[in-house]
Amino acid sequence: MRYVGIAAYSGKPPARLVEAAREFIKLLSNRVNPREVTIVVGGYWGLMRVIVDEALTCGFNVLVIPPLEQERVKFPEGAIVVRTGTSFRVRSVFLVRSSEVLVVMSGGAGSMQEAVTAYTEGVPTVLLRGFDMPSDKLAALAPYLDERRLAEVKVVRNPEDAVNYVVSVLSGRVRWA
Repeated sequence: MRYVGIAAYSGKPPARLVEAAREFIKLLSNRVNPREVTIVVGGYWGLMRVIVDEALTCGFNVLVIPPLEQERVKFPEGAIVVRTGTSFRVRSVFLVRSSEVLVVMSGGAGSMQEAVTAYTEGVPTVLLRGFDMPSDKLAALAPYLDERRLAEVKVVRNPEDAVNYVVSVLSGRVRWA
């Protein structure tokens, strides 16, 4: 089983970001065997809901790690939900550490924190930017967040390039610490 983490906006996402997220999942399902890949997210609201629903429709395994404050949300049938009893920030560490690659599908401070956590944990990250979200600011730091060069932060502007990067990580063409 392979694990693809997705950091995504928790608020009401703009329509073009919703379409980009759906396109990413559909394209990924055409490049990998969805039954061999688990999509890992940190909840079931905002853009994460779109990603979970699309991933389940495309046949992916879905792992949801909600924070304590959101553990009582009604989750879709078919999703595996791990209720850790932890805060938003701590559950983000579980999300990242469970993933072989992190896709930052635009977002705010939570997505940015997950990107920084991925970097410090050596998890390759792809940032889909261009949706006027706070996470776009991470592009200024790419391809490495500091001099340690712990993991690549690849910046892309379309879902197809994000899928190409994820597939390159899963196939071993990009180093995973």
